[in-house]
Amino acid sequence: MSPCRYELSDFEWSVIQPLLPSKPRGVPRVDDRRVLNGIYWRLRTDSSWADILERCGPPTTCANRFRRWAKIGVWDRIFDAVSKAYDGDLQMIDASSIRVHQHAGRVKKGGRTPRQPRLGTTLEPSAWGARAAA
Repeated sequence: MSPCRYELSDFEWSVIQPLLPSKPRGVPRVDDRRVLNGIYWRLRTDSSWADILERCGPPTTCANRFRRWAKIGVWDRIFDAVSKAYDGDLQMIDASSIRVHQHAGRVKKGGRTPRQPRLGTTLEPSAWGARAAA
């Protein structure tokens, strides 16, 4: 596979491939490299799973593998291995792709502080007449 822009290089794939779980079943698996490129494309563009490019495999496969691999810690191992392979030289977060929710954009700076109970007010349930659990 000739890598397109932003897809895994051969070096990165050689580092990542041994870390991926492989449970052969009756149905042949979609190529892991294609699926990884689809997952990375989806995360980078913030699009829906259904919009994943056709060359990256079925969208449901990408979504399912992303979730399964997150549960068993594959993503942590991948990040650590690629970071070590580059001797820690390649670590960055592009903040231009991180968006704030539309309602968070209108918050005033120095806004109200959380309300505190009046002085002398206790927060113990017994002060409200509540009974202790039996």
